[in-house]
Amino acid sequence: MSVDVSSIPCIIPMPVVGPRGPFIRLAEVISALTYALDLTEGQRPGHTLRTALIAMRLGRELDLDDDTLGALYYAALLKDSGCSSNAARMSALFGSADQEVKRDMRLVDWHDRWTLAKRTAKNCGIGRNPIARLSHFLRIARTPSMTREIIQTRCERGAQIALVLGFPRATSRAIAHVDEHWCGLGHPVGLAGDEIPLLSRILLLAQTLEAYWSENGIDAAISMTLQRRGRWFDPRLVDLIGAWRRDRPWWATLADSASLDHSVLALEPGSAPMRATDERLDRIAYAFAAVIDAKTPYTARHSTNVARYAVSIALSMGADADMCRDTLRAGLLHDIGKLGVSNRILDKPAKLTDEEFGEIRKHPRWTWEILERVSAFNGFAQEAAQHHERLDGEGYPWKLASSQLGQLSRVLAVADVYEALTADRPYRAGLTVPAVLDIMRRDRGTAFDRQVFDAAAVLAERGTFAVLAEGRDDPFPHLRQAPAKFLVFDSVG
Repeated sequence: MSVDVSSIPCIIPMPVVGPRGPFIRLAEVISALTYALDLTEGQRPGHTLRTALIAMRLGRELDLDDDTLGALYYAALLKDSGCSSNAARMSALFGSADQEVKRDMRLVDWHDRWTLAKRTAKNCGIGRNPIARLSHFLRIARTPSMTREIIQTRCERGAQIALVLGFPRATSRAIAHVDEHWCGLGHPVGLAGDEIPLLSRILLLAQTLEAYWSENGIDAAISMTLQRRGRWFDPRLVDLIGAWRRDRPWWATLADSASLDHSVLALEPGSAPMRATDERLDRIAYAFAAVIDAKTPYTARHSTNVARYAVSIALSMGADADMCRDTLRAGLLHDIGKLGVSNRILDKPAKLTDEEFGEIRKHPRWTWEILERVSAFNGFAQEAAQHHERLDGEGYPWKLASSQLGQLSRVLAVADVYEALTADRPYRAGLTVPAVLDIMRRDRGTAFDRQVFDAAAVLAERGTFAVLAEGRDDPFPHLRQAPAKFLVFDSVG
């Protein structure tokens, strides 16, 4: 559904700003954000970047041209961008933390049915009683299309994100078929041999090799590729990998976390690096907001709604164009750290235990650690991570005093709570606007900045937030245009 601008009174367009600041590489931005994808996949930090290094070495040894290498490069960085879309189902089926299941199941040979059954049983109902564990195992056993459907959801979502970010169709296609196997028993389509896009074949081998290498070392990883040669993997690619066993300096580079980001940036194909323009940065923020919100059905529009509410509040309080743009991006990305929280907690239809709430409290720190890696987001990274802090110092995780909280963090705190209370959650339906404002008003001046809350209350009572929340069912339509230009906000002054 799109917003009918003519039907909303007092509409003014969001200010649009031109290019700002120094030259920022697109590869730097996306490389930094891959740490969020590693979180939700349960992989060791740097998994995606190491996969990219492996994939690019294979591509160069195959003498791929620069355009094809470029498509491979960004496919490797975005290969897991759809991974959050299957987290809720994985957690519900297995009854375990989705990240733990994903990490462990990535190491199993699906074609070995006995081994697959044992590994599945091991990952069912972790920490629960034997009856619950058996129940989850039987549920999985009775869902024959489970693996295909889960992989299809992830691959299709990731392929779509690559397209809306403007990368070539070859990049999108590589991600769509990353789990196809050489023998034809992979997913989601069951392509075999040379029917599988070459870039997909490279990615599958690269990511599986990295996962095995990270867990078990060089020899075990290469032995795995030989065992799956002609089944999972293109034999020609496996033969190339076999020659790397004694290249210890290269494996040392792969293991050097301190230089990993630099090593990946140095491999960007082409004569000149791609620039992260303001429009591209907006698209990336929207795309990763979609990744965040896909983590659980109960936050289907949380990040995009928080961003819209926050910008409308900031604009009503006189924010300039630069502040509005930072507020938009901060709102879209404020919960990126939640990709590291298990759906077993996020989707729990009951009160959280102290231990579970402790896990929830970690996500602002992860948001800060991820966003601080992106130089283009340095201006708002810290405040985006402070959206659960309170003026009275009783917020989390840092318990900051009011003097340590900037205007952006104050705006996000109000927008975040308002959106959460009006949205459905596993344990309750969304509350009405009057009920939400009554609840929040009790914390006016203690949790929330008085002026920010008052501005938000006016927008909520006038129905502006409702219009913004209903404006887009999915953030992706924005991504085919310049998203910031098409957001509209109701003036309060």
